[in-house]
Amino acid sequence: MLKEYKKEAYDTVQELLSAANLEQGDILVAGCSTSEISAYKIGSHSSVEIGKAVFEGIYEAVKEQGVYLAAQCCEHLNRSLILEKEAAVAYGLECVNVVPQPKAGGAFATAAYQGFAHPVAVEGIQAHAGVDIGDTLIGMHLRRVAVPVRISRKTIGEAHVVCARTRLKFVGGERACYDAKLL
Repeated sequence: MLKEYKKEAYDTVQELLSAANLEQGDILVAGCSTSEISAYKIGSHSSVEIGKAVFEGIYEAVKEQGVYLAAQCCEHLNRSLILEKEAAVAYGLECVNVVPQPKAGGAFATAAYQGFAHPVAVEGIQAHAGVDIGDTLIGMHLRRVAVPVRISRKTIGEAHVVCARTRLKFVGGERACYDAKLL
C-alpha cells in the first residue's frame, strides 16, 4: 500500500502542477491526514509510514519542477508549515521554533521535517497552488484568488483530495462599477 500511496501522491501533484502553470521557485502547499487515508477520522490514527510515503511522492514531483513544497502541520501547531530554509529566505518568511511530531504536527509534516535538507517552520505563507489530502483546510495558506483544479484522482487511499491554483485578482474591466466621487 505504501508504494501505491507514494505513486498516487506523485501523480496527483504532477497533474496539479501541469494545470496550475507554476514557475520555478513558486510554492505548493500540501496538507495530508494519514488518518483519513486509512479511513479514520482526521487526527485519530497518524501513520509515520504513510506520511513518509506521501511526502516522498509529493516532494519528488515538486523537485522535478523546481517548485518549493510547504508541508502543513495539523491544528495542534496552528497549521504552521515546514519548508526548506531556502524557500523561507527567498520569500522573507519569519521562522518559528517547533519540530513536528506524529501527534503534534502530524505524520506528513514530521516526514517533511525529516526529509528536507534544511527544514524550518513558519506560521503562514501565501502559496501559488495547493493539494489537500483528507480535508486538512489548506486554504488559509493560498494566495488570493484560489481557483479549484479538477484532477482525475479524487482520493488517496480513503482520503478526499482537493487541489487549487491561484490567480491574480482582477481589478476593473468592462463589468466593473466605480464610485464617481472617488475617481
